Amino acid sequence: MEFCPNCGTMLQYELPYMGRQARFFCSACPYVCPIDNKIKRRQRLVRKEMEDIVIDGDKVIAPITDARCPKCGHGKAGYREFQTRSADEPATITYCCVECKNEWQG
Repeated sequence: MEFCPNCGTMLQYELPYMGRQARFFCSACPYVCPIDNKIKRRQRLVRKEMEDIVIDGDKVIAPITDARCPKCGHGKAGYREFQTRSADEPATITYCCVECKNEWQG
């Protein structure tokens, strides 16, 4: 999906016609962008840095919830929530046990 650099309107596609190559055009302003068959840009995906859940003594620097640790069975854990897939997929939640500092995903 491409947008007009002049007015921000979504560009429309026009098929090749009588020797003219295919092109994108803006329906709101006179902007036209010819399309050649070469890939002009590639965007590398970068893995997001994840912050650790910090447990310092009895102080937990993360929201606390009732979650049972699979390792020690303790009922409280710090958690963080982040989006790893597309927006219509559920978020990933990582828990860290307050007692034994075991981390797991829920």
